[in-house]
Amino acid sequence: MPGVNSSASSTASAAAGSAPRVSAFIPEGTRDVLPPEWAQREAIRAQLSGLFSRWGYRGVEVPALEYASAHHPQDAVAFKLIDSGGQVLSLRSEFTTAVGRLVRTRYPHGPFPLRLQYSGRLWLRALNSELGRLREFNQLGVELIGVESARSDAELLHLAAAALREVGVGAALEVGYPGFVDAVLEDAGLHGAARAALHDAIDRKSGADVDLLCGQFGLGGETRRTLHALTDLYGGPEVLDAAQGLAQGTRAHEAVAHLRRVAALYAGPLLFDLGVSRRYDYYTGLTFRAYAPGLNQPVLGGGRYALEGGLPGAGFALGLERLMRALAGDLPPEPELVLALDLAAAEAARALGLHAELAWTDDRADLQAFSAARGIRRWASSQGGALTFQSATEVTL
Repeated sequence: MPGVNSSASSTASAAAGSAPRVSAFIPEGTRDVLPPEWAQREAIRAQLSGLFSRWGYRGVEVPALEYASAHHPQDAVAFKLIDSGGQVLSLRSEFTTAVGRLVRTRYPHGPFPLRLQYSGRLWLRALNSELGRLREFNQLGVELIGVESARSDAELLHLAAAALREVGVGAALEVGYPGFVDAVLEDAGLHGAARAALHDAIDRKSGADVDLLCGQFGLGGETRRTLHALTDLYGGPEVLDAAQGLAQGTRAHEAVAHLRRVAALYAGPLLFDLGVSRRYDYYTGLTFRAYAPGLNQPVLGGGRYALEGGLPGAGFALGLERLMRALAGDLPPEPELVLALDLAAAEAARALGLHAELAWTDDRADLQAFSAARGIRRWASSQGGALTFQSATEVTL
């Protein structure tokens, strides 16, 4: 889902930036994952996949290689390569477009609604500060395709909140509606370059840029006050009342009414950011994201969109690396690891829920040195069919 791991600003900076440097061992923007983190990360992936399955979201896998297209939302920052036949390909840079292609080709007639989940790696050619400068990263997410209603939007908010609870991340859900800003701008008679520039300024909540653009395009005092009010539309349910006061035309009124219906169906705490305007050309309705304490980028993001051909869809994605960062210090310890001196002991220890590595030699000095380096405190052995343990530091050599 583009909303959690990309931005228009990062695209622009990528186009202007220099080629990424390569370190002595691996390319910049990539990283090695060591065993403790790998185990914790896979546990989170399994937790979330299980949750999505219980909600009826079935798993799919899409190719890492795609046909390059100028119409792809991430085309400007995607890795490109040419195959042996001269066809331009790209590495997968987001999942929603790929899942949409799968739906059009594999499920053209549904049955709808279609609930799908995915997990895997994504790649970006440009270094992206939103990802901690990563160009290779992991995402998990869901797509709810073929329906468009307040109930389906509320379902995704419920599932997003459940996913955060499942992994123990305390994060507030922020809801937006980029079309509301566009509707208010349209009602104010703004079009073309002025409208596009003000979308960006409002999304950044830059009052100074709003004033500058108002002067540049000769906008009057009433319009200026409306635009400044848009940048302040952030908070609790009272924001919907303020937005209602700004709504003039049908589109703006319908956006506020839809948000009220979704909020009533969700019936939980929500923050509203109706100044969100970025990616209006991608999202067709409600958007949402979640921020964890201590992180200035969302751990989850998504919203409503239209697939090629007009089929409605909505979904969200979680950044696995961001979840790991949000959970740093709160992750459970790994199960105890023991060194098994024989195969029977290894199997018995594993049956008790321990992790067991099998000794490769009878040289006790080598095994003690390995245990000290590996942090193994106990050795396991089977004597007469019984499992016994001894301290690795008290073994007689």
